[in-house]
Amino acid sequence: MEKFKSDCYYHVYNRGNNKEIIFKDRENYNYFLKLMKRHLNGTAEVLSYCLLPNHYHFLVKIKSFEELPKKYRDREEMLHIPFSNMLNAYSKAINKRYNRTGSLFQKNLRKKKIESMEQLKNVILYINSNSSHHGIENFKTYPHSSYWEITKQDSKKEFLLNYYSIQSQILIIVYN
Repeated sequence: MEKFKSDCYYHVYNRGNNKEIIFKDRENYNYFLKLMKRHLNGTAEVLSYCLLPNHYHFLVKIKSFEELPKKYRDREEMLHIPFSNMLNAYSKAINKRYNRTGSLFQKNLRKKKIESMEQLKNVILYINSNSSHHGIENFKTYPHSSYWEITKQDSKKEFLLNYYSIQSQILIIVYN
C-alpha cells in the first residue's frame, strides 16, 4: 500500500467490520471528530469529512515537509501513525463503552491520493453528499459532515476557495 507523502491530498475512508455500525449515538460522532483533531493536527489538515453510521470519509492534506514535526520529516514513511493512533483510540473507546471486543473497522484505513483539481472537486462533492448517496438524510441537513462548516462559515468558504485557488463557482456547482 502506498504511504502518505507530505504536501499531498488524500481521500481517507473505511467502514465498520462486517458493515457494523461504528457511530451509535451523537457522542460517538463528536468523539471521533475530537480524536481526529487531536491526532491529525500536527501532520494533516482535515478539509472535508462525512461520518455515516457504518463508515467515514475524510479529505486531508498532509502538511508540507517544512511544516511536519521533526520526527516525521526524518521518517516520512511513518506519517500513517497519527491516523492509526486516532482509529485505535476510537476503537478502544467504543469497545469499552459498548462492552464489545475485536476489530471495529474493516481492515486498515483506505486512502486514495488526489491527483488533480478535478478529482479534488469531485471528492469534496462525494464526501459531503455521502449521506444523500446512501439514502440516510439529505446532505444539506445531515449534521455529521463538513458541509455545514464549508457553507455556513464565510471564513471557511473563503479559506477553501483561496486554498484550492479555484473560483467560487466550484462551491456553487458542488453544493447547489
